[in-house]
Amino acid sequence: MSTTSPVAEPHVPKTHRYPQDPAPETPRPENWPAEIRVSGNRLVDGAGREVWLQGLAIPGLEIRPEGHGCVLSTRVGIEDWNANVIRLAVKDEYWYGHGKPGGESAGQSDGGAAYRATVDAAVNVAANRGAYLVIDNHRFRAVREEQLQFWKDVAEMYKNHPAVLFDVINEPHDISWEVWRNGGEVVERTAKVDESAFLSDAEKQKNQCFQSPGMQRLVDVIRATGARNVIIAGGLDWAYDLEGVVDGFALDDPQGNGIMYSTHIYPWKTDWQSKVLRAAALYPLFVGEVGADIKKMSFLPLDRQEDPYTWGPDMLGFIQKYRLNWSGWSFHTWATPVMLEDWDYTPTPFWGVPAREALAGKPFELRRMR
Repeated sequence: MSTTSPVAEPHVPKTHRYPQDPAPETPRPENWPAEIRVSGNRLVDGAGREVWLQGLAIPGLEIRPEGHGCVLSTRVGIEDWNANVIRLAVKDEYWYGHGKPGGESAGQSDGGAAYRATVDAAVNVAANRGAYLVIDNHRFRAVREEQLQFWKDVAEMYKNHPAVLFDVINEPHDISWEVWRNGGEVVERTAKVDESAFLSDAEKQKNQCFQSPGMQRLVDVIRATGARNVIIAGGLDWAYDLEGVVDGFALDDPQGNGIMYSTHIYPWKTDWQSKVLRAAALYPLFVGEVGADIKKMSFLPLDRQEDPYTWGPDMLGFIQKYRLNWSGWSFHTWATPVMLEDWDYTPTPFWGVPAREALAGKPFELRRMR
């Protein structure tokens, strides 16, 4: 990574306020990282050298248009935590300026100009330091028709930017692999365990009974712009299960730099061998969300919720053993599982500390598969 950077600002003091983003930086292409592509089950640069992405997932811009200081968090994550990739959660609705006032948010009245500028500022902060940034459209269940235009516009804006990767939909779930890949009708959910408890009733309703164009069409729309950026596609079961990718539903990408498949691993997700490692033998994987919290999940029995002090080191050992690309969820103080105790960026002992140590190069041992 680049050794040149602007003068560091003092960290935000302990407060309930979110961090204040710094002034936008001028792009410095001479410091940008190498363009990457898929080669077998690894990411490589133009010279064929492996690029192993290890970093942090930053929420906020999908929660309110003003975000939660993601530009400063991007800089801190790279400079102080040694991340070489940032996964930035965004929301296509806010990209176009459709955010309404409510709660902490002032809403949007500029057609999304300020929002897009914030995303661009985070891209520049990462790229200027030789790191990568994943744009994550933080949506759920299945690709929707309106998301095709969003990704067309994003692809036009960041076409072949060497630092930018496209994570096209956050967490697909409760659909078949046929619908996931090729599109079709998305019907009412029948799952007994409600992992969507964090969504509003209106959001849950919107995520059912619609026609999905499918993941392959979304890939084709992006490639039609001429953008060859690596595309990240999450599997099923809330972007955990990748078995279908191995069993005939892999995406075609003859025109781009390839597809990296994403898995989100939390302590209640088991059968790592079948759900993750089968695909990891064939394709590069991105553990786009991973983490454990002392806070218990209301939708799960207590006996399915492991101690983060043992699960976290085991998971980091798993990631390191198989050299999986990853970004820890979340570089935030309340979007569980949290890596931060406060906006001084103090790491939580149960997840932030070991994750930061792993980013600094500390080896972890996988003691037990799940």
